[in-house]
Amino acid sequence: MALSLRLTPLALSVLFLAANPATAQTARPAAAPPTAAVPVDRSPWLYAGSDIAHDPEWRFGTLPNGLRYAVRRNGVPPGQVAVRLHLRVGSLMEEESEKGFAHLLEHLSFRGSSKVPDGESKRVWQRLGVTFGSDSNASTTPLSTTYKLDLPNATEASFDQSMMILADMMAAPNITTQSLNQERPVVLAEQREGLGPQERFSDLRRRVFFAGQRFADRPVIGTVETLTGATADAVRAFHQRWYRPDRTTLVIVGDLDPAIFEAQIVKHFAAWKGTGPAPVDPAFGTPSGGHPSSGALVEPTLPPLVAMTVLRPWKLDADTVMFNRERMVDIVAIRIINRRLERRARAGSSYIGAGADLSDLLRSANATTIQILPVGEDWETAVREVRGVIADAMASAPTQAEIDREVNEILADLRNAVETARVTSGTQRADTLVAALDIHEVVTSEETSLGILQGAIDGRMFTPERVLASTRRVLQGVATRAVITTRTPDPGVQAKLAAALTADVSGLAGTRAALRNVSFASLPRLGSPGKVAMRAVAVPDPRIEQVRYANGVTGLFFQNPGEVGRVYVSVRFGRGMQALPANRQTPAWAANLALLESGIGSLGQEELDQITGDRRISMDFGIGDDAFVISGQTSPADLADQLRLIATKLEVPGWDPKPVARARAVATTSYAAQRASPDAVIGTSLEKLLRAGDPRWGMPDLSEIEKLNAKDFRAFWEPLLASGPIEVQVFGDIDVEKAIEAVRQTFGAMKPRRASRIVSAAVQFPAHVETPVVLRHTGEAEQAAAVIAWQAGGGAANIAEGRKLEILAAVMRDRILDRIRSAEGVSYSPTVLSQWPVGQPGGGRIIALTLLPPDKTDLFFTVVREIAADLVAKPIELDELRRALVPTAQLVSRRSTGNPFWMQQTEGGTTDPRRLAAIQSLGIDYGRTGPEELQALAAKYLLREKDWTMVVLPEETPAAPVAGAR
Repeated sequence: MALSLRLTPLALSVLFLAANPATAQTARPAAAPPTAAVPVDRSPWLYAGSDIAHDPEWRFGTLPNGLRYAVRRNGVPPGQVAVRLHLRVGSLMEEESEKGFAHLLEHLSFRGSSKVPDGESKRVWQRLGVTFGSDSNASTTPLSTTYKLDLPNATEASFDQSMMILADMMAAPNITTQSLNQERPVVLAEQREGLGPQERFSDLRRRVFFAGQRFADRPVIGTVETLTGATADAVRAFHQRWYRPDRTTLVIVGDLDPAIFEAQIVKHFAAWKGTGPAPVDPAFGTPSGGHPSSGALVEPTLPPLVAMTVLRPWKLDADTVMFNRERMVDIVAIRIINRRLERRARAGSSYIGAGADLSDLLRSANATTIQILPVGEDWETAVREVRGVIADAMASAPTQAEIDREVNEILADLRNAVETARVTSGTQRADTLVAALDIHEVVTSEETSLGILQGAIDGRMFTPERVLASTRRVLQGVATRAVITTRTPDPGVQAKLAAALTADVSGLAGTRAALRNVSFASLPRLGSPGKVAMRAVAVPDPRIEQVRYANGVTGLFFQNPGEVGRVYVSVRFGRGMQALPANRQTPAWAANLALLESGIGSLGQEELDQITGDRRISMDFGIGDDAFVISGQTSPADLADQLRLIATKLEVPGWDPKPVARARAVATTSYAAQRASPDAVIGTSLEKLLRAGDPRWGMPDLSEIEKLNAKDFRAFWEPLLASGPIEVQVFGDIDVEKAIEAVRQTFGAMKPRRASRIVSAAVQFPAHVETPVVLRHTGEAEQAAAVIAWQAGGGAANIAEGRKLEILAAVMRDRILDRIRSAEGVSYSPTVLSQWPVGQPGGGRIIALTLLPPDKTDLFFTVVREIAADLVAKPIELDELRRALVPTAQLVSRRSTGNPFWMQQTEGGTTDPRRLAAIQSLGIDYGRTGPEELQALAAKYLLREKDWTMVVLPEETPAAPVAGAR
């Protein structure tokens, strides 16, 4: 793509570091001795038994040892190679004493192997530009384990080295008592940090929905008993049984010749042999009657929630054209039900939200699952109302207009996929194929997928009669089960649930609403198009143009055909957080839930969905530091109407009161969850505390939420929607002349707006505290969180310093991971963030935070302060700098190939030209950062007397959950 070489100074600096003898410590794979040619079966194994057309971009192979692979070339982002190593082993393969072993083994494989010392793989990949946790990671499911590597700036040599490491991780990991004892606390920390109300509800669903099947008692994380009882011999035996080439699939997609991928697979994996006879997958079981049909859980912090499922046996159907066409009819049937449920929720019903889903679950069941979130505590009325809608869908056919609406939206999505196929990322392609492996699906080209749907349309498969038959089929099965959460104990709740699920609901659905005849012509009219008053080049490289219209609206335009078929629009208006008062609570918090949903003119959200559903048009709202933002992603063909939609929202907003009531209900019912766990407390309180209690950040208390009403909401937001200045960014696959004209026809036709005044410009960082601020959560007694932060800068005056602080944060993050996670084993997820808000002078901060046991918070603060003091005291070694700088620089380089990166860099640039000027120093700011400069930044910011600390500790007596099944 055109932007792949934008950061030339950065690339040169990275090359300098790579060539520096002081940092060239990365071991290279030894040259392989000459070997006989390995015969590879190149038949397309993925398509066995399927009549779906093969995607010719994929190349397939099977080695003599049974290892399968699929590779293809992809240059999105440029230079990157995505590797996915998929093993058919997950928690469903574990015996009783081995629960959690598949996930534990995933952890141990990263610790070291016969050729790679403990922890060295992370350091090798960091030198190659890999960010730990995002570019290199792994995941375990009930069915499989997948190792993931996104290798940036890949060369044949770096790919060769990476494949050597991966192959040795699989064949010969260091499973010793020492490595097990080092990693076991990390896995136990992950298990501890995951405990909470949501996890308990998921466990209840698993036990009830899969009763009588293997998955009912196979949590991926395992149990404390099996993890603490694990021995090196037992884990090694598990590895030898399941880690085998004949259970392995390698998927590689990236910006190198696929022949290189195939050659390296053969080189590093052909010699791998399984130990002993190949194991047979255990029986997963099938759903049947005779098991508990319901379960209940008391969770004071969770809103009442009902989940019910209709189960059918899963069977291995061939993934054929006709199978997919019939599944599309099923999907349309489910979409119609969900559309009707959402329409009722928007109109004001007994439930806040409800929806159905059709899925194949873990090769264990085919299920239709329905979830219901009631308004308040009256879940029984909500269940009956939802069941009434479903009963009506099963009783009589939908209209052809309803069917056509859903089919046209699916058709639009598939056409969009065809148009943008060239810019689908390699990671997405690799992940899509890996996901297909677990349920024996195939993948094909976007054109073929569109053709399958078009064939179903041409074959008149989407008729009212066929959709009705599909509706009845997917809502019937061999077993129906349900679970519920309540805030308080109710001994009769399961009997009430059974009654609600069998009650007569005939007539509750009411009369089906007919679709209105609406189109974009139904939107309010804008004024006469304005004139272009000024046009100039704002940024020469990449070329970004700036326009000012006669009414004061400004625009930034960037033609980047590298993202073919995609256009990004961002409209900034007013002053954002700076327009909100800092001395009182306002209804600003409800905007994300109610502002866009309140409609445009006389059109509500239902009508807006109707006119945009089969178009690539969307709207999202956000409050930035110095502007409010409405954004959307569209296509070249839909750009003019995308702009018109946002412009009319700002010029003639609607004020439907029902979304405000729904927002109040959502916030009220979820209020208790804000204290349900340490991370929940951090999510709702930290931003406010880091700004010295400023009410513009964070949620109000419950009494303020309950006061929210449509009148006050409108009175607050109406003048803000009318505020200026307005800046429009249009980036992507555009014709610049046509884009400038489209903005002239829409935003240029709006009434002139004055720049609104800044109400609250300054933000305050909290003062240093000798003892941490203490907050309390209502969750697990063994859970806590710790946060330490330092004030940094912000604003456009010194953006370069903010970029360099990202590298300093990367150094701190790596050291804290090594100490807190790898060495101490007290936390699974410590991290460090550097934030430099360009629109908020003085609002920046460096934050280190983690979840951990309550008695380890002091240890965390001690370790972080020791690391900070060391960074202040002396410059870091060049190799450590390289392992922080290269991944940071590569991450920036990859992001720079996409339009959102450049939108972020230039936003607000028409009113603050310093932001545009700072683009030219991007490469220098990252690439020319040296050890002494990082030391100076540490000395400037990371001082003991300037830090602020907080802990989140459990309450004295957390509420105990009560669960039952019948």
